[in-house]
Amino acid sequence: MNQNTFLVVMAGGIGSRFWPFSRTHLPKQFHDVMGVGRSMLQLTVDRFKEICPADNVFVVTNRDYMDLVQQHLPELPPSQILGEPIGRNTAPCIAYASYCIAKRNPKATIIVTPADHAVLHEEEFRTIIRQAVEVAENHDVLLTLGIQPSRPDTGYGYIQYIDEDSKSGLPRGVKKVKTFTEKPNLELARMFVESGDFLWNSGLFVWRADVIIHAFHQYLADIAEVFDEGISELGTEQEADFIAQAYTRCRNISIDYGVMEKADNVYVLPADFGWSDLGTWDSLHRMGHHDADNNVVDGDALLYDTRECVIKTPSERLVVVQGLDGYIIAEYDNVLLICKRTEEQRVKEFVADVKSKKGTGYN
Repeated sequence: MNQNTFLVVMAGGIGSRFWPFSRTHLPKQFHDVMGVGRSMLQLTVDRFKEICPADNVFVVTNRDYMDLVQQHLPELPPSQILGEPIGRNTAPCIAYASYCIAKRNPKATIIVTPADHAVLHEEEFRTIIRQAVEVAENHDVLLTLGIQPSRPDTGYGYIQYIDEDSKSGLPRGVKKVKTFTEKPNLELARMFVESGDFLWNSGLFVWRADVIIHAFHQYLADIAEVFDEGISELGTEQEADFIAQAYTRCRNISIDYGVMEKADNVYVLPADFGWSDLGTWDSLHRMGHHDADNNVVDGDALLYDTRECVIKTPSERLVVVQGLDGYIIAEYDNVLLICKRTEEQRVKEFVADVKSKKGTGYN
């Protein structure tokens, strides 16, 4: 295990598309979404245990969730749980962690992962991650993992690559990125998949600390300036006060838009290890264990004439379902959602309506 390999887990989001299971006081990364006895955050860190020493694991989260992170990962020293005072998207989050790690180990190679993704084939995943770490250690590149698309999904971003292995000087299989595209409409997604040179954007990144910090100076100089000024306070008792002030000066901007779409040293490693970002109820249906009628059930349920449903309910509640086809049935913390799977994009609308008509107690 390489002592220069570090892991950054981004665990600050609310995951409102997974409502009512994911709530402001307990977002989905702290839930056992897969029904396996481990939260998404725990599964994420577990996945890297053979890649990265525990002493090199950092979690960036909202300050309100720092205690939750400590409960789920008691082995993590408090100094490795980085609390953001406000959400500012992924660029400031990654800058904060990268500066902390670079101060501790200037030779660090950093893996960045969201806390709420699912991976079915973990050995294949670790093989790809090790390959990516080796590439990043030895080359001045910003590397992302791209997932071979299995369908024209409108819920993912896409990466177009250039197939020019011999020109890059990088190991075979690492592709130069041509374009990033945010979530497309269905027609465009079909064109991407049919073209054969687009991958899903996994949100997984690998790079050396010095390379990403140089990229911040080049493309997000305002954010780099903030952290340059406070680097002496990172890892000290003054860190929290510095970060509280620093985040008021940081733009709300993603790493994709701020750096990856602009830099000329961005590469992608195509991969296929049974990946899903588990951002929606429909993604849970795709990733979960299916019964004979293609239902995914996590709870105490009796089903009659019911198919293609995803059902996630408290174990102490018996649920009887008859005659439904393609529905979400989800109950958590005094809220029950029954919604067509094809209409799941309206969940955010439901959340907004609940907040305006019923107050904030259900969000």
